[in-house]
Amino acid sequence: MNRLDRYTARNVLAAMLVVQVLLMGLDLVINYISGLDDVENHYGAFDVLLYTLMRLPWRFYQYAPVGVLLGALIGLGAMASNNELTVMRAAGWSLARIIWAVMKPLGLVILLTMAVGEYVAPSTEQYAKSWRAEQRQGDNGLAERDGGWQREGNDFYRFASMRSDNTVIGVLRYHYDGQRLESALHAERAVPMNGGWQLQDVQVTRFEPDRTVTDTYSSEPWRTSLDPELLKQIIIDQDSQSISDLWRYGRYLNAQDTDATDTWLYFWQKLLQPLVLAGLVLVAASFVFGPLRSAAAGTRVFYGTLVGLSFKYLQDLLGPASTIFGFSPVWAVLTPTLACFLLGFFLLRRSG
Repeated sequence: MNRLDRYTARNVLAAMLVVQVLLMGLDLVINYISGLDDVENHYGAFDVLLYTLMRLPWRFYQYAPVGVLLGALIGLGAMASNNELTVMRAAGWSLARIIWAVMKPLGLVILLTMAVGEYVAPSTEQYAKSWRAEQRQGDNGLAERDGGWQREGNDFYRFASMRSDNTVIGVLRYHYDGQRLESALHAERAVPMNGGWQLQDVQVTRFEPDRTVTDTYSSEPWRTSLDPELLKQIIIDQDSQSISDLWRYGRYLNAQDTDATDTWLYFWQKLLQPLVLAGLVLVAASFVFGPLRSAAAGTRVFYGTLVGLSFKYLQDLLGPASTIFGFSPVWAVLTPTLACFLLGFFLLRRSG
C-alpha cells in the first residue's frame, strides 16, 4: 500500500468512524429517553442508562451499513472538494484504482463488524435483556414484550429472558387437559442442574371446577426436553443471534417441519453483510465521481441517507414477500445488494 492508498484509507476510515460515533450517540440519547417510560420502583433512570449502554455493540452492528455509506460519501466528498481526487486522476490513477483504494480499508471495517456481530453483540444483547428482565421482575413486572413461546405436548411455555450462564429468567407454563386450562405455573427462574432444570420461587395455580388453588414452592424439578441451546434460540431475538446460531436453529426448524423463513432471512442478511457493505461503498464512490461531484457536504449526506433508507425499506419489503410468495430468503437480501452494484457501475460508467 503506497502513500496515496494510505491517505485515502485514512480519510475514509476517519469519516466512517465519525459517522458511526454520531449515529450511536444519537441512538443512545433517543433510546434512553424512550426507555424512561419503563421506569419502575426497582428499575430506575440509571438502570435504563446501563441497559442502553449494554446494547451498544448490537447498535454498532446495526448501524454499520449506514455508517459505511455516509462515511464513504463524506470522506471521498471531502477529497473531491479539495480537488485531491482530480490530482489523483491527473497523476494517472483510474477510477477503478481509486475505488480499490477505498475498498482496502473496508476490509478492516468488515472484519470488525462481522466479529462484533458473531461474538460480541449476541452475548451483550442476551445479557442486557436478561438483566433488564431480572431488574423489572423485582416488582413482579415480568417483561411480557420480550422472550419467546414454546409448546411441549400439552404445556405452553413463556420465557422472559436467558442469562449468559443459561439461567432462564421468568418461566410461565400453562398446562391444558384437552380444551381446558388445568394449571398455570410461574417461576422466577430456571437453573440448569445435573443435566436437568430446577425451578426456583415457584407459584402454581390449579383451576378446579369450583375453585382455584395456589401453592408456592422454593424450588422444584422441571422435567422437559428443552436444552439450554434450544432455549437460547427460542428466547433471544433472531436478528441479534450469531450466524452459527441461526444456521443451527434454521436446520432445527426445518427438521421439525416448521416454517423457518425468518430464520434463514436473518442468516443470509448476516452472512452477506460484507457484500452489502461493498455495494454501499461502490454507490457512495459513484455518487462522488458522478452526480454529486461538486455538491456540498450536506447534499451528499442527504442523498446518502436517501439511498440508505431506500436500501433498508427494500430489504424490509422483500423479507415478508419471501414468505408470502415462497421465494428463497437469499434473494430478499441479494436483490437490494445487486441493485446497489448495478447503480454504482452505471453511474461510474457514465462519469467515465
